[in-house]
Amino acid sequence: MTRLMSPSDVGQILKPFVFLDLFDHSGAPFAGPLHPHSGIATLTYLVEGAVNYIDPDDTRGTLPAGGVEWMQAGRGMWHGGGLDEAGRTRGFQLWIALPPELELGPTFSVYQAPEDVPTDGPARVLLGNYGSASSALKSPSPINYLAVRLKAGERWRYEPPAGHTVLWVAVASGALSAPEELQHGYLAAFEPSNEAVEFEALTDAEFVLGSAVPHEHDLVMGYYSVHTSPEALRDGEAHILSIREHLVQEGRL
Repeated sequence: MTRLMSPSDVGQILKPFVFLDLFDHSGAPFAGPLHPHSGIATLTYLVEGAVNYIDPDDTRGTLPAGGVEWMQAGRGMWHGGGLDEAGRTRGFQLWIALPPELELGPTFSVYQAPEDVPTDGPARVLLGNYGSASSALKSPSPINYLAVRLKAGERWRYEPPAGHTVLWVAVASGALSAPEELQHGYLAAFEPSNEAVEFEALTDAEFVLGSAVPHEHDLVMGYYSVHTSPEALRDGEAHILSIREHLVQEGRL
């Protein structure tokens, strides 16, 4: 697993995007333990393979390649997941900071099958809107998050919506020019602006791109939580602990 962004580094300048993992696992199955979150939403996008999940209501299922898991933690929740079968699994998990009116709000999870993720040209719209495609997921703030595949030599131009002055791209495979060369595992943050960016695939390439209106609030961090104030963090972490007690009583922890 490669951590490309965290709240203590580039996540501070790219907020509401605060954390991004590129995972690429080849090997034996494993069960991921239940763990908590509060104050954030997470979006997991699978490029290859399949992962299982356990949501806050103890619902279990499988997310296939091309699928999306959206989890809005609000005041606090626990979830988990892992791999049922050996093989290669690749994808991204993105954390998004929630605004004050949602960071202590309700918790919910949404799972989208690959065929339910809208597309426009080479772009899959994981969150927000692009061209003729709009995600069914309700974004907590003005955000676009796209997954793009280009063949070697193809060009693709992204024009951010008005107000989207936060822009970054992360490469899952291959190499791009934007106009500087970006290779597998690279994350590039662009200078704040509303200008369009043109990408050229130097090889067959897969990448994700995020743009957004800036999150104008502080990032106050716990171990699994990100909030906008110390008071909100204390509330979220206290709620996480109360849920933990119930999970222990139920034998799930």
